[in-house]
Amino acid sequence: MKREVPVTIQPAIAHARAPATSAQRVWGEDVRRILCIRPDNLGDVLMTTPAIHALKHAYPGRHLTLLASGSGAQAARFIDDIDDVIEYHAPWVKHDKPIDATADLAMRERLESLGFDAAVIFSVYSQNPLPAAMLCHLSNIPRRLAHCRENPYGLLTDWVAECEPQQGTRHEVERQLALVASVGAHASDTRMRFDLRTADEASLQRKLGERGIDIDAPYFVMHPGATAASRRYPPERFAQAARELATRTGWPVLVTGSSSEAALCESVSAGDARIVDLAGALQLGELAALIKQARVLISNNSGPVHIASALGAPVVDLYALTNPQHMPWQTTHRVLYHDVPCRWCYRSVCPEGHHLCLLGVSVDEVVDAALSLLDARTEHHPAHLTLP
Repeated sequence: MKREVPVTIQPAIAHARAPATSAQRVWGEDVRRILCIRPDNLGDVLMTTPAIHALKHAYPGRHLTLLASGSGAQAARFIDDIDDVIEYHAPWVKHDKPIDATADLAMRERLESLGFDAAVIFSVYSQNPLPAAMLCHLSNIPRRLAHCRENPYGLLTDWVAECEPQQGTRHEVERQLALVASVGAHASDTRMRFDLRTADEASLQRKLGERGIDIDAPYFVMHPGATAASRRYPPERFAQAARELATRTGWPVLVTGSSSEAALCESVSAGDARIVDLAGALQLGELAALIKQARVLISNNSGPVHIASALGAPVVDLYALTNPQHMPWQTTHRVLYHDVPCRWCYRSVCPEGHHLCLLGVSVDEVVDAALSLLDARTEHHPAHLTLP
């Protein structure tokens, strides 16, 4: 008997109206070398991969270079549609690197030397694309495409007028697909991309074997970290959920994080042999292979959720209501949150101090959501988003 796919429960997102555009032209066969600018986080790059795929395959022979942050550059090696990557700590993006005008001038020279035919600036609606547009203009890139709220005049040759959030908010994937469609790059396949490497799968199997874990046996993955404090579910609740899932299923819970999150992951594993601390143990490709094989990923809204979306892994997303457009995409999932009047604050630290959008989610809800997704791996499903 065919197993019924569990009902997906998630908030809803209002769809934005089609924005007005400047007098645009389809980018044809003469546009071969394209610079894709996405200088924020790994998850943002992954949510842009459907648009990158559409851009790459609109005409044969296109060569795509990604200008990305350090984490975005890591993701690029797992995206087959990207031919080259340039790591750049852009001064208009939040990061902990010192601002260096000499490096910015050197980047302008490097971009000019590469002879790009066009540039696409991918951004969320709260970001200003004009600094990137100026960099491209000064680098003599003749075609420059972006969403922009104010009139960019000559900085953008192809301008899609910003309509979010006043006229509704789209999922990040939909936003970027609409952007490239405005220059003739249309997508029939809107899946996110992450192309696993055989070597990473083999090295993951070896590392798990050293810890007595059979990669082919059932397990949960739990990711308690996030770059912003406002998006982190309490570690003690992760620990409670992990213990309950291990008790009720008899399966191990594998806790992932970077080496800088070692203390966090240790607090979740809490010395329980059924909860395996993998902090700092996995490279990005190995983490992706681990998520792909997991029965369910339980995570804050961070990079692993988007890896799960790209690989079709079931995910429980503990979704802080800091911003509306980054939910799981085309994979079976449950989104857990507690609605609050201060939603969509865009803050890294809860401005109200109560953190109720996540603290309002109980451990029982997390456990029940994870158990409801067992055996729920399916074909990719389109997202139907409605946010409060």
